[in-house]
Amino acid sequence: MIHGMTTMALNLSRSTSIFHALSDETRLAVLQMLGDGERCVCDLQAALDVAQSRLSFHLKVLKEAGLVTDRKDGRWSYYTLVPDALTEAHDIVHTLASPRAAGHHTLTVLGRCCG
Repeated sequence: MIHGMTTMALNLSRSTSIFHALSDETRLAVLQMLGDGERCVCDLQAALDVAQSRLSFHLKVLKEAGLVTDRKDGRWSYYTLVPDALTEAHDIVHTLASPRAAGHHTLTVLGRCCG
C-alpha cells in the first residue's frame, strides 16, 4: 500500500483532476516556481509573463486539484505548494504501473465488465 492507496482503490475522478492540472506548461512552471517556497501572484505573473486573468485561471485549476493553497495578505494573494501533493501524483502512477494493474485485463466501465 502506498500512502493509503492500493491498486484496487484508485480514485479516477481525483486522478483525472490531478493530471489535468499537471497537463499544462504554465501550470507546471507555477509548480516549479512554488517548489522554492511561497510566491506572490504578482511575482508569478512577472516571471511567467502572462496576463493576470490567464494566471488566475491556471491557479484556480491547481487549487481545485489540491496542488496549491493560497492566502491573502492585504490586496495580494500568495501561493504555496501543498505538502505531498506531487507525492499523490507519483502514487497514482505507481499504482497504475504496478504488476497487478498491468496484469489485469478486465476493464469495468459504469459497472459493466468488458474484457
